[in-house]
Amino acid sequence: MSKPAVEFVADGTKLLLVYRPRDDTVWVHDGFAKGEPLDIKGTYHLTKADLAQRRRGRDLHELDDDEMFEVAFVVATAKGDYFVFKPEIVGIDVPVLLARDVTPTWKWFSAEERVSVLRMLADLRPSRIVIGGNAPDAIPVAEYERLVAQFPSAYELKRYVQARLSNVFRELTDAKVDAEGMLRNYVAKRVTAKPQDLIQPFRQMEVTKYQFLHAKLTAMLADAVGYTERQWQDQILDIIRLLNPKYIAAFPSVAIKDSITGRRRQVDILLVDVDGHVDVIEIKKPFKAKIVTETTYRDNHVPHRELAGTVTQVEKYLFHLNRWGTSGEAALTRRFKRQLLAGLQVRIVNPGGLIVMGRDDDLTAPQRADFEVFRRQNKNVIDVVTYDDLLRRLQRLLEQLGSVH
Repeated sequence: MSKPAVEFVADGTKLLLVYRPRDDTVWVHDGFAKGEPLDIKGTYHLTKADLAQRRRGRDLHELDDDEMFEVAFVVATAKGDYFVFKPEIVGIDVPVLLARDVTPTWKWFSAEERVSVLRMLADLRPSRIVIGGNAPDAIPVAEYERLVAQFPSAYELKRYVQARLSNVFRELTDAKVDAEGMLRNYVAKRVTAKPQDLIQPFRQMEVTKYQFLHAKLTAMLADAVGYTERQWQDQILDIIRLLNPKYIAAFPSVAIKDSITGRRRQVDILLVDVDGHVDVIEIKKPFKAKIVTETTYRDNHVPHRELAGTVTQVEKYLFHLNRWGTSGEAALTRRFKRQLLAGLQVRIVNPGGLIVMGRDDDLTAPQRADFEVFRRQNKNVIDVVTYDDLLRRLQRLLEQLGSVH
């Protein structure tokens, strides 16, 4: 089996690059004699000073048979458990460290079309590149080899060029090949990198949070009479915001303009999201009566009076907010300026409503079906959430995270 054109050999405290040209090494030494450097695979930039000691200064007529067909250079020196590459050889200003107990191949550092892998990685501006070994920032050898395998081949580069031309060319001609689709399919087969699991580092914290909220809500529902209306709203609002982190502020008892009478209406709680858009939330303590009637009206279980009245109330808030428009935005921005992030403007753009009230754990199947019909016919504007909905949501989040409450 023929030897590779580029091979790495550890020689004590030095890492040698052994180069075997196609013909012989005479032209290499001739170039050095003229002061010319040697460039290998667009990756290594070598001079006569980098020659391994036993070969430096030898007369061409003194070269033995092996030396006629290969030449060795010192490309890295040992420092602790690593070989450190000479920066002028690899042509980058980012330190490159290679574990002394690994055996690299030329493919580790050179891609097709004379592309330096190290230079491409250095362009991403890491503090250093460490391959193998036990350093905290070391890239495991298997991962590094997988990374290098992602570099595009000549075939992929050809497909990329065709894809850039494909859309315009196909519009102007009767060309039938979808080069962009072919490129996507090819890349999908080659790329094997798995996305980082962003949830795992926070999983236990999320489990702890949802377990606490589930226990808190369960305890509150068991002793609802022990809370005032305001205390109840504040606690439930915290739970809602922890489940919907898009809301960064909640303002109680917000006066808004009644666009018909010119007087003021009092919104119980106004929510503001990360972009300044407002929504309205109504939080009611659970009542003993079921959220839909036990009897039927024309064979339908209709919403409890408290629920129907709250929906109407929220619809009016949303109607007046929308009518208030830009002047309302300016008024609310001025009013809450000190409580909002600097520069954040309140926005009234089709605000939505959220109602939290009632229980559904004791509904019959027909009652539950009619209640769901009622909820969904209002869902595009107002979302009605029961306390059992919140409990189920917390329970399923815990199950999804692998921790059954």
